[in-house]
Amino acid sequence: MAAWALLALAPVAAGAILSFASYYGDHMVLQKEPAGAVVWGYGEPGAAVTVALSGDGGLVLMKKMAQIKEPSGTWMTILDPMDQGGPYTLTARQGSENVTVRDIYFGDVWLCSGQSNMVMTVLQKAWKWAFPPFFPLQPDVSWTENLGHGNFTYFSAVCWLLGRYLYDALRYPVGLVEAAWGGTPIEAWSSPRALQACGLLEDMRSPALSPSISPHQHFSGPQTPSVLWNAMIHPLLNMTLRGIAWYQVEANAFLHTDQYNCTFPALIADWRQAFHVGSAGQTEPLLPFGFVQLSTYRRQSPQDSFARLRWHQTADVGVVPNARMPRTFMAVAMDLCDEHSPYGSIHPRDKHNVAHRLQLGARAVAYGEKNLVFQGPFPTRAVLEVTRALLNVTYSQRLVWRRRDMPAFEVCCSSPVSLCRWLPAPMVAVGSHTVTLALGGCGTLVLALRYAWAEWPCEYQSCALYNTQGLPAPPFLLETLRSSSRAGEMELLLLHPSSLLSWGI
Repeated sequence: MAAWALLALAPVAAGAILSFASYYGDHMVLQKEPAGAVVWGYGEPGAAVTVALSGDGGLVLMKKMAQIKEPSGTWMTILDPMDQGGPYTLTARQGSENVTVRDIYFGDVWLCSGQSNMVMTVLQKAWKWAFPPFFPLQPDVSWTENLGHGNFTYFSAVCWLLGRYLYDALRYPVGLVEAAWGGTPIEAWSSPRALQACGLLEDMRSPALSPSISPHQHFSGPQTPSVLWNAMIHPLLNMTLRGIAWYQVEANAFLHTDQYNCTFPALIADWRQAFHVGSAGQTEPLLPFGFVQLSTYRRQSPQDSFARLRWHQTADVGVVPNARMPRTFMAVAMDLCDEHSPYGSIHPRDKHNVAHRLQLGARAVAYGEKNLVFQGPFPTRAVLEVTRALLNVTYSQRLVWRRRDMPAFEVCCSSPVSLCRWLPAPMVAVGSHTVTLALGGCGTLVLALRYAWAEWPCEYQSCALYNTQGLPAPPFLLETLRSSSRAGEMELLLLHPSSLLSWGI
């Protein structure tokens, strides 16, 4: 598999020497058809550049002309759409100067971004912070590496494994770009536009204005709002991409937790627009965007910020794609806990299952593979047996009941002394598509239902419910509304919550 990797970036003043931008190098992958790969670089302002793509034996397949802009000294051109394969040679000429990259292939290019779980197994290099957006990527700042010819242990495990799985399915080159930084909140990766869309721009500038930020908390380095957007994403916007994989959320368990249902969809929409515009329309407007749902941290923790974040990652819908997050896909990871990880339990070592679940979503959503099950079962209906105090929950897929003793479900019960009191609802039976829950002391006053709502909801690959393909049922929090009833039964409509989180539950 041909691949290339982001290792380090640092601003260097633009010069007049003809060059490609630094992420163009030998053995790289450029985006194949139907898009055209964007090629750009630096040269003498006002001069013209000729870009030629050559095949075996030096046969020139296409030539493109580009004018070097003033005062930036940058040039850009778009290659004609190319079929998968290679190798090719790409040459840029300006007068008597020329620069060449060799052994390049056309395939699909994926960007992998996020925080430490995306960074994991990478030896991270030094970085210079960029507070205003900067674009120059000079050729003497080398950050390309051919993983087929080099040591791929210096690369994101999740990203590399995702590329490996995709290559096995597609059987053509896959290019991988990693832009990730440990311990960083989504606000650092968000442009000012995206932050403003969620009303956070002023909050982040003045933490005292935000109730979810400690008055003693100061943002610095990679946690600073928009700093990683400026330094690690903005420089890549000219790139033609096939998709994005995102593994970031842990830091937001402690910052703007309940704004993630806005900040995450806003980041997705903003990145899509920025890459589409930056690539002159070659990166599609609804760029496929996959992400990993939050894993685990502390066993038996009383806190529910992890549970809320998992829900907010789906824009409070529970599954993706959905209306607020079209063309997205999710890898559920709450059952991949790793209490004894040498990197801390928040950094589980099983990245194979993470990547496997991601690639299923990519194949279904990004590549349109039909009849491919890429996510676990989700509830569609609930019927209350009044006389027996049982709740029958119907799921979208055939169920596998792995742990019969797990306290996985809870119901929100209303009483004269409490608007909502969460009580366990034990599973008493699991059919092919239906789970039967015992309501116990709740009776018929069921206001809501939730599943796996905990920081550490289950042991390794041992959550309560899976589908027959081994994919876990995702966590959910759903309101109920009484509907039509028959003798001894009452149907409860499952609704996405509009008020439960505002009740503090």
